[in-house]
Amino acid sequence: MNIRKIKPEDKSEVMRMMKFFYRSPAVSTNGSDEIFGNNIAGCLSGDSLLNGYVFDDNDFLCGYAMTAESFCTELGKPCVWIEDLFIIPEFRRRGLGRMFLEYIMETYPGYAVRLEVEKANKPACSLYKEFGFKSFPYNEMYLG
Repeated sequence: MNIRKIKPEDKSEVMRMMKFFYRSPAVSTNGSDEIFGNNIAGCLSGDSLLNGYVFDDNDFLCGYAMTAESFCTELGKPCVWIEDLFIIPEFRRRGLGRMFLEYIMETYPGYAVRLEVEKANKPACSLYKEFGFKSFPYNEMYLG
């Protein structure tokens, strides 16, 4: 299994996975083709604000992830947000989520790592807790 940056030729498969992910109970918003297209374009732009990754098993894409860099004033340090982390069902429980978290911690040493997770997504919550993730005691809001 290989974690690598998204390439232009991955676009249609990543788009398919995004549609599946955003229709699942793991995500509380629906997204749209426009949003998904903008996200993939951002990953391919070369701008470090948004990075896209795929999990490649001998040229078969079995998952994707997206990260965004920022600064976390609550923790006083640079931050990387794990925006999306999706693994197709047939490849779950094989350690890919763990492998990606380890990859992120190696890639961003000294950074805070943040993410959002639906409380009902028990397997993901368990994995994140194993890595030491904690919950902030507030509701995150957005405008846009």
